[in-house]
Amino acid sequence: MFNLLNFREVFTAGMILFAVIDIIGNIPIIIDLRAKVGHIQSEKASIVAGIIMIVFLFVGKEILRLIGIDVNSFAVAGSFILFFLALEMILGISLYKDDAPETASIVPLAFPLIAGAGTMTSLVSLQAEYEMVNIIVAIIINIIFVYVVLKSSAKIERFLGSQGINVIRKVFGVILLAIAVKLFAENIQSLFS
Repeated sequence: MFNLLNFREVFTAGMILFAVIDIIGNIPIIIDLRAKVGHIQSEKASIVAGIIMIVFLFVGKEILRLIGIDVNSFAVAGSFILFFLALEMILGISLYKDDAPETASIVPLAFPLIAGAGTMTSLVSLQAEYEMVNIIVAIIINIIFVYVVLKSSAKIERFLGSQGINVIRKVFGVILLAIAVKLFAENIQSLFS
């Protein structure tokens, strides 16, 4: 298992998940939640999101196989989702509008804010490219980072300011856009061969 550990794969998978989860870009939502309900359960939300992601990493492929979809087809579909997520981040628009959560429980934080549709799509798409152990390490690193951000969201907002958060969001949007194009190009070929 440890001979499959590749730090380049961990870094790339980690960056993809970091861009998709977009915890820095979600700081305004987290702050708004904290203002509405007073307390955010950082530990619980992080652990549940990590469990959801790891379980989906293992069972997601089987679910696809059960309904007759191969990983490459899902990866191509996932590249479109990542593409539109990147456009949202870069252009500051909202293509997908969800109702504002009423409580800061596991439901709005762990799912769909942290482990949402984009994250699930990315996880299955990453399986076409990387070893499972590297994706799991990338998930764990991201969950630790998510926990730190949830715990110190107010301090981060004061430090970065709204302009700083916008710049970071746009930079990761461009990275995510490039990843979406690469994912599409690498998986579309296998559909026609």
